Amino acid sequence: MRPASAQAAVPRSPPAAGIDAIDRRIVAATQAGLPRVPRPYHAVADEIGITAAEVMRRSRHMLDAGIIRRIGAVPNHYALGYRANGMTVWDVPDDRVRELGRIIGALDFVSHAYHRPRHPPDWPYNLFAMVHGRDRAEVEEKVRRIAAFLGDNDRGHDVLYSTRILKKTGLRIGQ
Repeated sequence: MRPASAQAAVPRSPPAAGIDAIDRRIVAATQAGLPRVPRPYHAVADEIGITAAEVMRRSRHMLDAGIIRRIGAVPNHYALGYRANGMTVWDVPDDRVRELGRIIGALDFVSHAYHRPRHPPDWPYNLFAMVHGRDRAEVEEKVRRIAAFLGDNDRGHDVLYSTRILKKTGLRIGQ
């Protein structure tokens, strides 16, 4: 399952139970993305020999249990003309980081936002948000918008720009 755009990653409790063989086959069949066909769950169901309803039910269960994080489209922002990528890092009050992260993660120009631990004295930041723009000037404007929204909750921030494209994949399991 691939990450969805513009959603804040919210930590979940570890799954209460492992996954069975059928769940494992669903994950293996979809970990590189859902098939690009009109009925992707039906294609997965045909591949692994169960019904589409069962694929959807089990996928929903794994999502709810935190076994998978999200299901969604992952557009190639480079192909769409967004060449500047800045991981913004923010020092916000710890008691508001979840609330602020959810709001910032929902902004249309933020692809993902998440809470990370501070490492003082060198790293005071606890909220990360990936911002995309056509150029660095556009990213900087979006960072100013986030800073204005945060107001006094912004106790410092920085932008770390991507210097190269890395292959983005999550954990892979075999069948």
